[in-house]
Amino acid sequence: MLINSHGNPTKIAKIIEQASFNKLSKPISTKIISDTPGRLRLRIAQPHRHAREMQRLANTLKAQPNISQVQTNIPYGSIVVNHDGKDETLENVFATLLNLGVIFTDITEGKSEAATNITSAITNLNKQFEQATKGEVDLRFIFPLGLSMLAIRQLLVQGLQVEIIPWYVLAWYAFDSFIKLHPTSQLQPSTEAQK
Repeated sequence: MLINSHGNPTKIAKIIEQASFNKLSKPISTKIISDTPGRLRLRIAQPHRHAREMQRLANTLKAQPNISQVQTNIPYGSIVVNHDGKDETLENVFATLLNLGVIFTDITEGKSEAATNITSAITNLNKQFEQATKGEVDLRFIFPLGLSMLAIRQLLVQGLQVEIIPWYVLAWYAFDSFIKLHPTSQLQPSTEAQK
């Protein structure tokens, strides 16, 4: 059983397990943005932000008796469902969405599916590497170490070659290192300046 925003147990997990999904070519990935008493806000994944698709979902939800209003914002993929605030109504909303082919997941904004898959694969590889080394090192340590070793090798083979580094590369590294070494969140007025 899941706990809803009212602090009451819900049957959403059972609904998800028992839902008979319509066989769509691709399920509609959706994220629950907020669930407050009487109001549910959803975000539809980018590939399904079409007027026809979102209107189909909204019209089906509007047909339910305990739903007072359904608003859509197609460019942002947002659907806001205003209902009577009862747990049964919310469970009916979830069951209806699941029957329409909606799946609830963590959707990514602004990333392609390929970028999401690569990020996920690297994250999983990092977790496996960290577990294999019992938390001693991870890819965030190994990758910079590998680049440093490559840099030392190049230095030994080719020498400094400072004369061939473009000015804009040096300018970028100066700016980047300044920003990283002086984060704005840590800037506090000194106590001597306040006296």
